[in-house]
This record gives sequence, C-alpha cells and structure tokens, in this order.
Amino acid sequence: MQKIGIIGSGVVGKTLANGFLRHGYSVKVGTSNAEKLSEWKSNAGTNASVGSFSEAASFGDIIVLAVKGNASLEAVKKSNPSALTGKTVIDATNPIADAPPQNGVLKFFTDLNESLMEKLQQAYPDINFVKAFSCVGNAFMVNPDFPGGKPTMFICGNNEESKSEVKIILDKFGWETEDMGKAESARAIEPLCILWCIPGIQKGQWMHAFKLLKM
Repeated sequence: MQKIGIIGSGVVGKTLANGFLRHGYSVKVGTSNAEKLSEWKSNAGTNASVGSFSEAASFGDIIVLAVKGNASLEAVKKSNPSALTGKTVIDATNPIADAPPQNGVLKFFTDLNESLMEKLQQAYPDINFVKAFSCVGNAFMVNPDFPGGKPTMFICGNNEESKSEVKIILDKFGWETEDMGKAESARAIEPLCILWCIPGIQKGQWMHAFKLLKM
C-alpha cells in the first residue's frame, strides 16, 4: 500500500486525504495542532493517522503540500527537508495575498515572472515539486463529475518520473492530465486560481472546472 504524507490540515489537506484513503492509500496528515483533527481521525479509518509535519514527510512515499501559500516555505522547512529529498511533493498551494479581492479578482504576492512553486524549487532543489490541484476548488479535487466529461488538471515540474507518479494519482481521481512542462510553467498555472475564483466571488458560482479542448 502506497503511503501519502500530507503537510497541512485545512480543508484542502483533509479533502485530498479523504480522496487518497478512498482510493486505497495509507495517509498521515501533518499538522501543528493534532487536536483539531481528532474527529477526522476517528472517522477516517485504520489507514489514516495524524502527526507533525516532519512525521508526515518521513511517512509518505509521495507528499502533498497543502498549506496557505504564504506559509509554504516555512512548512517545508518544518517538515525536515532531508526527509523530502528525492520525493515527489505535490504542490497544491497558491500565492494568495492577505489583501481582499478587487472586483472579484484575488491578489497574489508573486508576479508573472516567478511563481510560488519556483520559489519552493529554488529553495529546496533536491525535492521534486509537481504543481497540481491548484486550479480548482476543493469540492472537485477528487472524482469530479461534470456533464462534459473529465476536466483538465494542469501540472508542471522538473522531474519527469515525479510527474508520471502524479498522473497516476490524477487518473485515479478522475482527471485528464495536461503536462505543461518545467517549473516555470507554474507562472501560468497558478493564476488559473484567480480565474477559477472570479465567478464564485462575483456571482456565487463555484460549480466549474477547466477543460483543454484539442483538435
């Protein structure tokens, strides 16, 4: 049974943890406050466990980074980066600033010339980051069901083997995967979060996902 370590215990972390458990993985959720996960743990089954960030990092064959964007660098640091060396780390973060949206448009603390994932990859070059799950809301991260068929999950990363591992997960989770290349492509993927949120913030419409159509 493949083991997944999840760094972060918010809604995204728990949603993905439940998805992995549903698909037969063993999961350890890393958190700075284990008490707040007591109810989740009691309902999640025997393949679920809770620990610190570093314990989740050591436990997982594959890791999911699911914290607030402005806490991501510190979260990796607290996870003991040596335990993540050579591992696939699915980067589900977005660089959302604390400032309020403007006319429904979120503000980022990065710019279009450097993504948050690039900052993570530069800070921790021995970790194989793969951007995924960042362009859709948590309600649709696992087995989304849309009338138009499977939606598209855009991914990128520098390590081809790690991207292949993530594609296997996305296949199980009901996604069509579109590999956009190296880490620099996160400059285009991360802002899809802004686009995805506009209808929700402006009109309360959150029931959508992206799909790439090809000839």
